[in-house]
Amino acid sequence: MSHPHPELGPPPPLPEHGLRIVALGGLGEIGRNMAVFEFEGRLLIVDCGVLFPEPDQPGVDLILPDFEYIRGRLDDIEAVVLTHAHEDHIGAVPYLLRERRDIPLVGAKLTLALIEAKLTEHRIQPVKQEVVEGQRHRYGPFECEFFAVNHSIPDALAVAVRTPAGIVLHTGDFKMDQLPMDGRLTDLGGFARLGAEGVDLLMSDSTNSEVPGFVTSERDIAPVIDDVIRTAEKRIIVACFASHIHRVQQAIDSAEKYGRKVALIGRSMVRNMGVARDLGYLRVPPGLLVDSREIEEWPPEDVVLICTGSQGEPMAALSRMANRDHPIRVAEGDTVLLASSLVPGNETAVNKVINGLTRWGARVVHKGNALVHVSGHAAAGELLYVLNATKPSNFMPVHGEWRHLRAHAKLARLTGVPDENIVIAEDGVVVDLLDGQAKVVGAVPAGYVFVDGTSVGDITEVALKDRRILGDEGFISVVVVVDTTTGKLSGGPEITARGSGIDPDSLDLVIPQIERALQDAAADGVADVQQIRRVLRRTLGRWVSDSYRRRPMIIPVVVEI
Repeated sequence: MSHPHPELGPPPPLPEHGLRIVALGGLGEIGRNMAVFEFEGRLLIVDCGVLFPEPDQPGVDLILPDFEYIRGRLDDIEAVVLTHAHEDHIGAVPYLLRERRDIPLVGAKLTLALIEAKLTEHRIQPVKQEVVEGQRHRYGPFECEFFAVNHSIPDALAVAVRTPAGIVLHTGDFKMDQLPMDGRLTDLGGFARLGAEGVDLLMSDSTNSEVPGFVTSERDIAPVIDDVIRTAEKRIIVACFASHIHRVQQAIDSAEKYGRKVALIGRSMVRNMGVARDLGYLRVPPGLLVDSREIEEWPPEDVVLICTGSQGEPMAALSRMANRDHPIRVAEGDTVLLASSLVPGNETAVNKVINGLTRWGARVVHKGNALVHVSGHAAAGELLYVLNATKPSNFMPVHGEWRHLRAHAKLARLTGVPDENIVIAEDGVVVDLLDGQAKVVGAVPAGYVFVDGTSVGDITEVALKDRRILGDEGFISVVVVVDTTTGKLSGGPEITARGSGIDPDSLDLVIPQIERALQDAAADGVADVQQIRRVLRRTLGRWVSDSYRRRPMIIPVVVEI
């Protein structure tokens, strides 16, 4: 089994007739999905998504793939194939198109419509090519065949990439719901046909590889949502992903059935559902929708609100309602339905929102106490079906954390894929398919690129560490006036502490130590401002550590005279 090694160096030049695959995101993590295919000097990209920040990344809005690997080769990109319209697969497209605006975007109707709506906010008019399952299109040396797959958003596609080096099947995100809401089944027959032709490398969704059996059908959720809306006494608030059209449709159907009006809350929810409705993916009866600004005028028992915030995002509508920071006031007797899965790492934020809503008297229905969501990703039984249908010569698990990749690799081994043909890679690892064998040949940089407001890539890990220290330990500033010709103290020190938990009066105790340290430094001929700052930081930091066992950020300021 091939796997990355911490000492992997840069890859050699791509051999003639070889196909190179580099994942710039999506391996060892859930999000930031982006795979770069290279053949004969040309590039094809599959997906270009974002990762959402963890609590230990304060101030970060989004995390992008690192485009450095392709930045000098933007003109070599034939197209970006988008498997579906979730943010972890399309969210970074605007940032890639900033670097070359005419890169063709290839995808299904809904996928392209949602990314175009997003690009409008970035003032970018994309070059698009709409495709449907069953079609084949050529992009330079890459021939792509598209297959229908079932997922938690309509119009998801898998793509087979054909080159003289072999056939690679990239499943995208998928499951095998046998009773999907839109009647669109995963094309297992097409996968089997491709398997008979010969799949040289299978790249398959690993998210639920540890979950045995098969994922519950979306249709099983409808009766639960229906029951919640039927039995609710007052207002109902349904929170889900802004892209989960099927879940929104289920809520709308039940609201209509029980004579309630519906309001959409949140910019992304309004935008996405507007697109879905215009294209016919969302059925909304006439007169059912009302403007969110009018919702307070309606009796609580007559309305259903559908909003974002099911993951506890601090600025989303539901979190703001829980914090009493939203025009809509949650009240005693309201029902809140969290109709989505819990993304790993969001547990604390979601529990905080649930507690906040419960505080105001709401009944909160969530995955922990009702069947209100099913996963959009294939479980182990479904993954085995795909492995057996495609019979790949080589296998590379994608879209998952390390434990998911390992579990999926084990499934591949059980179906007969040889150990030496199973490649477990991580972001930046270079995999070459040559003469029917896939193997790791090197690595390229594939770190995090942080978006903070309008800043892209300016925030570094060092800056984040400083933010974490400031958030956890606070800071102490010390200001001195120094004669730089002699290094002697002429004024101060003045010490100020914020968020450090240190009694301001006790700071007077360290002043004599700072004065002695500066006197000793001056006696040693130290007059350089940088060296004086180091003396201040070291002296004050040691005192705080010894006295309080804390490590706040020390900010020394030296005024020269």
